[in-house]
Amino acid sequence: MTTTSAAKTTILNLPEDELVHPGNRACAGCGLSIIYRIGLKALGRDTILVVPPSCLTVLQGLYPIAATQLPCLNVTFASTAAGATGILGAMRAKKNETTTVAAWAGDGGTSDIGLQALSGACERGENFIFICYDNEAYMNTGVQRSGTTPQGVITTTTPFSGKAQRKKDVPSIIAAHGIPYVATASAAYPLDFFDKITKAKTMKGPKYIHVHTPCPSGWGFHSRFTVKIGALAVETGLFDLYEIENQKFRLTGASEKLIGKKRKPVKEYFKTQSRFKALTDDQMADIQKEIDAKWEGYQQVA
Repeated sequence: MTTTSAAKTTILNLPEDELVHPGNRACAGCGLSIIYRIGLKALGRDTILVVPPSCLTVLQGLYPIAATQLPCLNVTFASTAAGATGILGAMRAKKNETTTVAAWAGDGGTSDIGLQALSGACERGENFIFICYDNEAYMNTGVQRSGTTPQGVITTTTPFSGKAQRKKDVPSIIAAHGIPYVATASAAYPLDFFDKITKAKTMKGPKYIHVHTPCPSGWGFHSRFTVKIGALAVETGLFDLYEIENQKFRLTGASEKLIGKKRKPVKEYFKTQSRFKALTDDQMADIQKEIDAKWEGYQQVA
């Protein structure tokens, strides 16, 4: 693992410019509303957004009213990265090399329905930023399971014993394309997310950021606990903050600080959300062993 001494953004030097209008259609406590506000600050006004059907479409609002102050192309579920590719082509025709093109999709529009377009864009080397806000199910259409829904989670399509399959590791899939930058972030640590977007803007080629995004209504917790639960996922080692820059991996932020320290039991995270109510103690113990083994690997290369 490599380390960096780059200056970190704090609340004192965060840009004051607000690119989201007051008021939106997000649910109370929505983790997406946190990262959307901070993410747009990092992207800046010279940005074109590409958004598929998702909670973000709802948050931004219905025409002619929109929460965002940036131009946004709404596309079909499967074509987010393809739409971004088209905009990049238009920018090249206009000899515009400064405008940032940012695709922003949910886990369904990234890990499942939109994966082929994203993979193709990464293989071609398209110069865009793709942000996946991962609330771990199809929340906008009724909390159906997605590829990134964790194993054992209750959804409307896995209503009894929970999802049987493991969570799809999308950042690793995208990193396998050999693109310049892959990172993970969390709605509980928005300034870390800000810094990763800022870094991504300095690079040419595809950049991918996967953001763990707690959802009170879909996960089954009170809206006031969004940040606490997001932080708990990191503090237990279940969700890791890291970046892969030019194929070099390193933990970042709160995850980097966990090296050599005792992590909280993952059971504490599971007990905060009703979606995990089907998990047995034995299943939780197995997941804890997997997390411990993963972090043992981190310790050895730190």
